[in-house]
Amino acid sequence: MDDIPKIGITGMPSVGKTETLLKIIKSLEDHGYVVQGMITEPIIEKKHRVGFYVTNWRTKEHEVFAHIEYEHKEKVGKYGVDTGALDRVGVPAIEEAIIDEEVNIIVIDEIGKMEMLSEKFCEMVIEALDSDKPIMVTLHKKSRTPLLQDVRRRDDIRILEVTPVNRNLLPYKIEKIMEEKLPPLF
Repeated sequence: MDDIPKIGITGMPSVGKTETLLKIIKSLEDHGYVVQGMITEPIIEKKHRVGFYVTNWRTKEHEVFAHIEYEHKEKVGKYGVDTGALDRVGVPAIEEAIIDEEVNIIVIDEIGKMEMLSEKFCEMVIEALDSDKPIMVTLHKKSRTPLLQDVRRRDDIRILEVTPVNRNLLPYKIEKIMEEKLPPLF
């Protein structure tokens, strides 16, 4: 199948990229597809985002990946970043998605500034995009890192932007794109 669906979801910070992706995953799983990869979820304390978890989608194993109280040498904005958490949880989740024959769809949330501090993550993203499996990724909108530039330049990925106006309808649009091109389940 040379028309493998590869979708990039982009948008401004906090617009709802992860929420859009989660809605699509839930619907695809409800239809019987097996989804695997990594999700980054915000850590909210007193209504403020203070960090992010990296989560293995299938096992739900997660670790704190970035936090405002982390004093790591790697910093992105106000967050200290623990690339070790990404390498221990996120990278193996993506690798499993690529090699496990039961997995129908790979998800990577998000390809952003923090994640790109991990060389292993960057290599695994390219491996996933080059694989013969359908994939959905979320992309940091403004970052101009080499990996993001490479992903945006690929002609095999369709990039759609989440906005406050379309965020309720976009999951359905992407779901339809995926379902039209996914192989039927038996």
